[in-house]
Amino acid sequence: MQKNLVYKILESHLEHGTLTPGEEIAVRIDQTLTQDATGTMACLQFESMGIPRVRTELSVSYVDHNTLQEGFENADDHRYLQTMAAKYGILYSRAGNGICHQVHLERFGRPGKTLLGSDSHTPMAGGMGMIAIGAGGLDVAVAMGGGPFYLTAPRVTRILLTGRFQPWVSAKDLILYILEFLTTKGNVGTVIEYAGPGVATLSVPERATITNMGAELGVTTSIFPSDEVTRAFLTAQGRGSEWIEISADTDAVYDKTLNIDLGDLVPLMAKPHSPDNICTVREMQGTAVNQVMIGSCTNSSYRDLMIVALMLKGKRVHPDVSVGVASGSRQVLGMLAKAGAINDLIASGVRVLESACGFCIGNGQAPETNAVSIRTNNRNFEGRSGTKSAKVYLASPETAAACALTGRVTDPRDLDIPYPVIPLPEHFWIDDTMILLPSPEPEKVQIYRGPNIGEPPVSDPMPESIQGMVSIKVGDKITTDHIMPAGSRLKYRSNVPRYAEFVFEGVDPDFSARCLKNKAAGIQNIIVAGESYGQGSSREHAALCPMYLGVRAVIAKSMERIHTANLINFGIIPLTFDHGSDYAEIHPGDEVTLPDIRESLRQGKKLMLVNRTGNKKIPVSYTLTERQRSILLAGGLLNYTRSPSV
Repeated sequence: MQKNLVYKILESHLEHGTLTPGEEIAVRIDQTLTQDATGTMACLQFESMGIPRVRTELSVSYVDHNTLQEGFENADDHRYLQTMAAKYGILYSRAGNGICHQVHLERFGRPGKTLLGSDSHTPMAGGMGMIAIGAGGLDVAVAMGGGPFYLTAPRVTRILLTGRFQPWVSAKDLILYILEFLTTKGNVGTVIEYAGPGVATLSVPERATITNMGAELGVTTSIFPSDEVTRAFLTAQGRGSEWIEISADTDAVYDKTLNIDLGDLVPLMAKPHSPDNICTVREMQGTAVNQVMIGSCTNSSYRDLMIVALMLKGKRVHPDVSVGVASGSRQVLGMLAKAGAINDLIASGVRVLESACGFCIGNGQAPETNAVSIRTNNRNFEGRSGTKSAKVYLASPETAAACALTGRVTDPRDLDIPYPVIPLPEHFWIDDTMILLPSPEPEKVQIYRGPNIGEPPVSDPMPESIQGMVSIKVGDKITTDHIMPAGSRLKYRSNVPRYAEFVFEGVDPDFSARCLKNKAAGIQNIIVAGESYGQGSSREHAALCPMYLGVRAVIAKSMERIHTANLINFGIIPLTFDHGSDYAEIHPGDEVTLPDIRESLRQGKKLMLVNRTGNKKIPVSYTLTERQRSILLAGGLLNYTRSPSV
């Protein structure tokens, strides 16, 4: 049978299972990627496995999230990560070297390889023909130890691109268009594969923007073929020898095909508070703008920021708008400086920010009260910017720069300036001195542990029955930001008891204390949720901290892939209502029971939730493989890894 690109790479890495959509498979992981917000716990978990050295072809530890060093915690954790990398054979990208996804694309991504990262935007590397998947830190730790990654063999949707972009339309507009069509939910278990003659018109950084924001679709990953455009990019990075051509066979089989003519697209925006709340820029034309932030892993390449610099050159940003620009990597920043673009940005009134995640995750640059903030990042969830009342719109660098100039939402096609065309540089500036190599004498390396670092907690084995209370009931599209706040709270990521104090902080500030009270009384906590629970970041603390608080089950109308896997990894059973209407039959504070759950899981039997307060029986389901059921019975992946027969 003719193979699509996705199944070609999966087949070459298959260790267990059958490549049949919906079946569980295990694949070999060539590379791993961690960052300081999620990687610290991943490294602690790796240490607990007792493996003397990473067993991947390449593992890289990046510092890019918690670079605002307010207090000792972040600096201490960065020192821990540096010594951990030196001892266990991991490359260490220092703070200031750039955002993990941009740097990995530039320096390490290789067509045809597999990459597992403890960040939901790891699929950005799919822009150069990799199977790149975001996962929880514990899954990445297992892969670092040489273990395979388990996933469901995906359905593959082909998006067939024809034509080319009109001036002032770019890759961000394409992925926003796709988000409007496919939305953020209903795409679990799917991979997007791009094909067609329009692919050749897109540079690798443009492709990477598209695969990066594929994470917002909820798909497993997205991928482009590796072609002559890929070869040119790798050659310019001094890595031409790593190029291989890889694409789908002629007449390859797909589950679904969507056709998009790039020439039909117009500048688009995502309105608050979801990346799929799409409108044209002209629909919002004239709306007053208070802040413009350009950067993040999605749109911080040399191509993107040079366009912004040329648009602003010789002009001044509007006096009512605060504008910040953050390059995605030290390489991009250096090339902008060599081209004189940094001077042009500074002269225009732009604040040049550090090459880091920064404003995208709420670390700095919080907008004013009730502000309209135009941003080129990938998420605009309520409160993620650091200001709950702010209205964040997602847009392309071209649209963001137009808004910065006029002080209002402006379609860049309405500016009286020529469209800047930025060709791929023949040679990128390459300086890898901020990527530290592992120690040649690992036995002499002492791991640094600051007072904020503790042992990763583990759960008890699954009890015979769950006797619990509904500790919170939430609605649709609850993100991992709702569950586990980012921003300044991220500095407690290595201190689970402290970080757990902030679970659901912005939704129900009493949640943590209530759970701990129930736990002390021997009452297990239950979370009830609506559609698409757990969308957004791969932040495993959104499962780890609830586990610490005594949460034993989550019951939702539907759940997203990475969060579901994280719940299983930490011994929390993910359940869905058989009938969505039963969501209305459960209320906060209800006493509920899941009888004989241990034996039911062991035998794969159906479950019935008993609402003792409401005197109702509610059928609930799970979609778990035999391996996943065994993990839950053991109380989580760490317990299972140590004793898989539990």
